[in-house]
Amino acid sequence: MTKEPREQLELFHAIPGKFAARDAQDLMAYPFFSLSKGRRTSPIAYETKAVAIRVEGVPEHGIATIWDADILIFAASQVVEARDRARRGIGCGPSRLLAVRPHEILRFVGRGASSRDYVRLRAALDRLQATTVSTTIRAPNRAHRHRFSWINEWKEATDSSGGVAGMELVLPDWFYQGVLDNRLVLTIDPAYFRLTGGLERWLYRLARKHGGRQPDGWSFDLKYLHVKSGSLMGFRRFRYEIRALAARNALPGYELEMALEITGRDVREVLDLRPRVARQSKGVGGPACLS
Repeated sequence: MTKEPREQLELFHAIPGKFAARDAQDLMAYPFFSLSKGRRTSPIAYETKAVAIRVEGVPEHGIATIWDADILIFAASQVVEARDRARRGIGCGPSRLLAVRPHEILRFVGRGASSRDYVRLRAALDRLQATTVSTTIRAPNRAHRHRFSWINEWKEATDSSGGVAGMELVLPDWFYQGVLDNRLVLTIDPAYFRLTGGLERWLYRLARKHGGRQPDGWSFDLKYLHVKSGSLMGFRRFRYEIRALAARNALPGYELEMALEITGRDVREVLDLRPRVARQSKGVGGPACLS
């Protein structure tokens, strides 16, 4: 798809106020981000019969992390909110060129507003812009790959005192088109932003995507989970960390249980995730909430 020049993009100003946090399902289902706060420069490579993904970073910044992805959740939430308001005759709708004040992003994702938080925000934007993704997701066939950065470009304006007055971000078309599709977006619990571990953040997003709010939830084979996470940790360490998360059972909205599943002569260790509300109300959970 031809990239639209910045000059042809209509400037879309971020909508103030509180509204639902939305996440892109493709980003929830596949290993697109580093789960470590340390700098990761080794690529993330994931491939199945249906999907191929390769994520690369540069030594200066490393691959974008799952905490950096909070900015994309903010952007997705803005795009969906603006789209829905435009359908009701309010406003002119979203654009890939987003104008925003830094404190609006920080407040939405539950961060502070100190000078340190602003420095971290800039670093996150640098990683998102420097990270490149190649994927066949939503491509017509495996011979076609879409290559992009999480943010095509970004810039900031300063006030007379040198403080940041505003920012402009250009979202990639692959991400933007996915967010505009109501079937490819899910609301997430605001408590997600309070999760401090990369693995538990990733696990929540995976549970929300696959388990949704169906009463029976979802079961994952641990070895499959390990591959799907894209994590650099070995399987034994990964299993230890998942067991610890299951013991704490602190994912917002979900219950975690470790179990052994016997199929013929094979014994698999699996993680069961079920919506908490579904267990308490016996099947009143309903379908996953879209938009």
